[in-house]
Amino acid sequence: MSDNAELIFISHAGPDKEWAEWVAWHLQEAGFEVVLDRWHWRAGDDFVQKMSESLDKASAVVAVFSPHYFAPGRFTEEEWSAALARRGRLVPLVVEPLTTGLLPAILAPRLRKDLHGLSESDALTALLEAVRGPSLPTRPPAFPGAATVPTPAPAPHGPQPPFPAAAPRHRPAVWDVRGRRRNPHFTGRDGVIDELHTKLLAERHAAVQAVRGTGGIGKTLVALEYAYRYADEYDLVWWVDAEQSEQVATRYAELAERVGVAKPEAGVEVNARYAKEHLRTVGRWLIVLDNAEDPDQLAAWLPEDAGGGHVLITTRNAAWSRVVQGVSLGVFSRGESVAYLKGQLPTLTDEDADALADALGDLPLALAQAAGAMSQGIPADRYLRLLATNTARLLGHSAPHDYPASLAATVTIAARRLDADHPEAAALLRLAAFLGPEPIPTSWLETAHPDLTTIPGAPDDFLWPGSALTPLARYGLAVVRPDAFQVHRLTQAVVRQQDDGAPDATVEDVASLLATVHPGDPESPGNWAGWATLSPHLAAALPVLRDRAALRGVLLDSAHYLVRSAQSQTARVLAEHLYETWSSTLGKDDPDTLRAAHMVTWALDGLSAHAEALPLVEDVLERRRRVLGENHDETLSSANDLAVTLAVLGRMDTSHAMFQDIHTRRRNLLGDDHPETLRSAQRLATSHGTRGRWRESLRILTRVVERQRSLLGDDHPHTLQSRHSMGNSLQQLTRFDEAQPVIVDTLERMRHLLGEDHPDTIDVADTLCLVLLGHGRRAEAEQLAVETGRRALRVLGANHHHTLNTADTLSRVLLSLGRHAEAEQLSRDTRQRVRTALGEAHALYWQTTNTLSKVLEARGRKFEAQKLRASLRRKRDPGPRPR
Repeated sequence: MSDNAELIFISHAGPDKEWAEWVAWHLQEAGFEVVLDRWHWRAGDDFVQKMSESLDKASAVVAVFSPHYFAPGRFTEEEWSAALARRGRLVPLVVEPLTTGLLPAILAPRLRKDLHGLSESDALTALLEAVRGPSLPTRPPAFPGAATVPTPAPAPHGPQPPFPAAAPRHRPAVWDVRGRRRNPHFTGRDGVIDELHTKLLAERHAAVQAVRGTGGIGKTLVALEYAYRYADEYDLVWWVDAEQSEQVATRYAELAERVGVAKPEAGVEVNARYAKEHLRTVGRWLIVLDNAEDPDQLAAWLPEDAGGGHVLITTRNAAWSRVVQGVSLGVFSRGESVAYLKGQLPTLTDEDADALADALGDLPLALAQAAGAMSQGIPADRYLRLLATNTARLLGHSAPHDYPASLAATVTIAARRLDADHPEAAALLRLAAFLGPEPIPTSWLETAHPDLTTIPGAPDDFLWPGSALTPLARYGLAVVRPDAFQVHRLTQAVVRQQDDGAPDATVEDVASLLATVHPGDPESPGNWAGWATLSPHLAAALPVLRDRAALRGVLLDSAHYLVRSAQSQTARVLAEHLYETWSSTLGKDDPDTLRAAHMVTWALDGLSAHAEALPLVEDVLERRRRVLGENHDETLSSANDLAVTLAVLGRMDTSHAMFQDIHTRRRNLLGDDHPETLRSAQRLATSHGTRGRWRESLRILTRVVERQRSLLGDDHPHTLQSRHSMGNSLQQLTRFDEAQPVIVDTLERMRHLLGEDHPDTIDVADTLCLVLLGHGRRAEAEQLAVETGRRALRVLGANHHHTLNTADTLSRVLLSLGRHAEAEQLSRDTRQRVRTALGEAHALYWQTTNTLSKVLEARGRKFEAQKLRASLRRKRDPGPRPR
C-alpha cells in the first residue's frame, strides 16, 4: 500500500460487523487505507477520541446503512453527522432494506449504493464504484437490446472475511444452548454486546465477563444473542444453567461426554474435571454460566487460564463484581423500549409506545409481557388502565417467549426466598415498595433507623444498612450502590400486592422515614438537591400518607420547593391533591388546608393561569383574615398574592394600594430591615414602575438591594430579584451604562444559582436584550432575544407569559433593525396569542399592543397606530409587565 493512499473511515453498527469487515478488507485490497474500529482500536482506548481523530484524518466515510445503523442511541449518528459537519465525503452503502422514514431528512437526498441482494462479485463492483466514483466508458455502450454477460470481478488474493450475504453462518462443532432459539425480536443492547466482546478479546488469561442486573432486565437474552452473534468465532459453545450450583458439575460432565473425554465409571465430579481439562486443549470456546448466583460456590468452575476460551456469566448478584469484571445491565433506554414495542406491534403509535414504556419503567420483561398481551387484542389505552389498577395480576398473567416466568412470578419467588433467608432485607423491601422508584439514599436509613419499628436486627449493627441491602441485590430485587438503593416500580407494585395493601406498621415506618429527612428551607436553592431526591418519594407515598399529621408540613414544603424550582405543573398536581383531601378531612378553614390552597395559587401563577387563580386567591385571603387576622404573616402573604394577580390582570390602582398597605403593615410589625419587609418594598417599587414612576421605583430599590446584600448575601434569590428590578428601572430610565453591569452580573448569578432554564433566569436575559438594544448593540440583542425566546418556548411552552414577553422583545429588536415587515408579523402574532391565552385585561396585552402600534407607525400607517392606542385609553397603560 502506498504512503499516499486515501484514508477511509468505516462507520457501522455492531450487528453489521460482518459487512464492515468485508468492505474494509476489499478496500484495502484495492489500495485504500482503512480505519475500522474492530481492527485498529484496542480495549481501553477512548472510543470518542479515536472516532474524532479518525474522522479528522479520513478523506471519506463509508457508512454501512441498515435499520441497525439508525437505531436510537448509537454512535453512528455522531459519525455521519461529524462527516457532514466537516464537509467530508460520505459514501452510503445499503446492506439491508430501509423502511420509509428511517433515513434522517438530511441524508435522504444523498445517492446510495445498494449491496443487499447482489452476488459477491456484483457487490464488490458496486462497492468500488461507490468509493472511487463512476468512470467514463472507454468503449461504446452495448446496444440495449443485446444480451450481455456480466464480467466477474477479479478474485481477491489471500484470506478474506466471508461475504455477509452468502451461505449461513458457521456453527461451532459443539453447540448446545439448551434448546434456546435466537430471539428474532432482540432489540438494543448492541453496545453492551460489543463491549463484552471487546473485553473478552482483550483478556489474555482467564477471559471471564459477567452481565449483572436485576430480575427481568434481559441478562439471559444478552448472553444468548452474544452466543449467536459471535458463533463463528468459536469451535465450542456450551450453556450451563447455573442457578442451582449442584447442577453445574452435571452440565460439565455432559460436556465431557459430548467431546469424548468422559469415562463412564468415573462419576459426575471427575468427568466434570475432565471437561475443564479438555477446554485447555481447545483453541476457541465459549461457556455461558446463566443465572450464576453464588460466586463462592461457582468460582471453582472458572478457568485459571482460559487459553483461547471465554466464560460469560449472567447474574443478579452484585457480589460477582468482586470476582470477575463485567458490565451492569440496566433497563432499556426509552428509544430501545419504543423500538421494541413497535417492532412487536407495528400499528402502535409513537405516543402510545412512549406511554407504555414509561408506565412499565422500560423493563424488558415487562415490555415483552405487554407486547404479548396486546398482540392478542388489548388496545394500548386499556392495557395502561389495567396496569394502573391491576398491576400485579396483569404482570402475573403469562410468561412471554424467551423468559422462564412472568414478572410477577419472578418477583414473588425472589421475595419469598428473601423473607425466609433475610427477614431484615425483606422488611426493607416492603418499606421501599411504598416509596418512589427513584434512588433511596442509604443515609436516610441511617438517620431514621432508631424510629423504624418493622426492621429486625441488632440496633448496634455497625454494618447496617449494608448488611440488609446486600441480599436485595443478590436476589435481583434492587440495584444497590454505596450511597443509595433503587427498586423498580413494577417490583414495588408486586410487593405491595403481596402485602395486600399497606400494613399499619409499615406505613408508620414510611412516615417516620420521610419526616426525618427534611432537607431544609425550600426557598433556598442550596436545599433543592435534597428536595429533588425527597419529593418523588413523597408523591409516591401520598395514597397511604396524605392524612398523617406529622407529614403535612413536609408535603407542603415539597409543593413549595416545586414552585420555586419552576416545576409548576407538578406542584399544582400535588397541591391540588392535598387541598382536596384536607378540605374533606380537616375543613376548608384549617390552616394546613389553606396552606395547600396557597400552594395551588402559586403553581397557577407559575403556569400563567392568573385568571383561573384569582377566585382561589381571594377565597384564601378572606378565610385567613377571618381565621388568622389581618396582620398574620400568612394573611399578608395571601394579600400580596392577590395584589400581584390583580396587577397582572390590569387592575393597577387596586393592586398598588394593596402593595402600599402590605408594606406599611410589615414595617410596623417587623421593622424596616426584616426580609419580608424588604420583599414588600421591592414589590411596591415594581408597582411604582408599572405606573410609570421609574425614579421612585429606583429610589426604593436602591435601598432594598443594599440592605438585602448586607443581610442575605449577593446570591440570595430575594437579592437577585431586587437587583433585576433595579436594573429594569435603570433601563426604563435609559441609564443603560448603569443598567448593564447590574443586569449582566444578576444574569450570571441566576444562571449559576438557578440554571439557564429557570423562568427567573429567562426573564433577566430578556431584560438584558432591552439593555443591549438601548446601547445600540442590535446584533447582540437579536442573537440573545432569539436564544432566550427558543429557551422559553422549550421550557415553558408557547402560551406562558415569559415566552410571550420574549416574543414581544424580539419584535422590538426587529423594529430597531429596520426589519419592519418581520416585526409586524411577529408583533401581531404575539398580541393575538396573548389575547387568546391570557386575555385582553392582562398587562402583557397592553404591552404588545403598544409594540404593534410603534411598528405600524414606523411603517407609515399612523392611523392604524392611533386606533390601537385609542383602544387602550379607557385604562391607564401600565407600561411593561410587572417584573
